[in-house]
Amino acid sequence: MPWTLTVREGPRTRRERFDTVDAAVDALEIRLAALRPRARRASTQALTRTYTPGQQVAARGEIAGPNRLVARWRAGADLRGDGSVEAYTGRLQRTVVARQQGESPYDALRRTLRERGAGG
Repeated sequence: MPWTLTVREGPRTRRERFDTVDAAVDALEIRLAALRPRARRASTQALTRTYTPGQQVAARGEIAGPNRLVARWRAGADLRGDGSVEAYTGRLQRTVVARQQGESPYDALRRTLRERGAGG
């Protein structure tokens, strides 16, 4: 199974493998939806900066694949402390995936991965 989904919530990490990127994105959507009720965060302050709930990541799901020594594609979604979801590509340098009108973050992620040739 060439695609790996890793979901992190606090200290807990869960990994699953899928045959296709579409199956991995579907599972990502289901896992983050299940975590949404626990995602709510209050504003917090660190040193002189205040972080709003929308700036805090409550859970992160990352898709990597196809599995080789080093995965060619890395993308995922962050579940924010206000309950919103933001899709991204990349690993160390994450780029937010722009959504088109009427598109969910997961649809935008699927579209972006297909456009970049990561389908399969």
